[in-house]
Amino acid sequence: MQIAFIGLGNMGAPMAINLHKAGHSVKAFDLSQDALAKIKAEGLQVAASAQDAVQGAEAVVTMLPASQHVEGLFLGNGNLLASIAKGTLVIDSSTIAAATSQKVAKAAEALGIDFIDAPVSGGTGGAIAGSLTFMVGGTDAQLQRARPLLEKMGANIFHAGAVGAGQTAKICNNMLLGILMVGTSEAIALGVANGLDPKVLSEIMRRSSGGNWALEKYNPFPGVHENAPASKGYAGGFGTDLMLKDLGLAQENAIATKASTPLGGMARAIYAAHSIAGHGGEDFSSVIKMVQKKG
Repeated sequence: MQIAFIGLGNMGAPMAINLHKAGHSVKAFDLSQDALAKIKAEGLQVAASAQDAVQGAEAVVTMLPASQHVEGLFLGNGNLLASIAKGTLVIDSSTIAAATSQKVAKAAEALGIDFIDAPVSGGTGGAIAGSLTFMVGGTDAQLQRARPLLEKMGANIFHAGAVGAGQTAKICNNMLLGILMVGTSEAIALGVANGLDPKVLSEIMRRSSGGNWALEKYNPFPGVHENAPASKGYAGGFGTDLMLKDLGLAQENAIATKASTPLGGMARAIYAAHSIAGHGGEDFSSVIKMVQKKG
């Protein structure tokens, strides 16, 4: 299948590569020349523009930073929808506001284009391994059409509901993740302040009632998990500013639906302070720095 892939960041690049390895013809585009060079070295075709990428494509996959980028690409000055052929499947794996997904989907439907929101969970490791979890918003028929492609990039595919439901599921998940990472960081920092070995304490909690994903695979304390960002200077992974964006989306949604999310609001405030302190580009697990005893 001829696939256009737009957005080649830490998540998008390995996703595009996995589609290429699965035998699909992938023509990719990103505004970053470095990203294009890396993808070209993997054997993928490089497009001169987003419009060039979608020419002849049977499916389009996008992985962009935020709502404004998705809306701008498809409906703004780029008006990419006008360049996409009728009958094409568009899979947007960006994490954005549900309302934005619904707006773009409505415009796509008017042009005879299938548009689904399919945000992911699993981090860069999951993207590289092809073991991501997809949370899909769209019709049953659209999901079945997308499934063969999603299966090449992920191991778990959930149909959350109509268009926009995938985004809602994603912000609920990431709000919980942000809360869990702050709590895990506080617990480890408290134990270390009392002289406990962070590896031993983490294993105790992992096997006890406080066990969670951060303790299993993404420990915020350096040296506990060899491949976690914490052990690599908090480089790569999922950035603090990206977590802050997702927590902001959750709070916007909570306000709109009059839902009560006090811990989500507190987590957003903590990550905002962490970003202002200069850690926006570091992995979100670096939030442990805010609660560690100094000296």
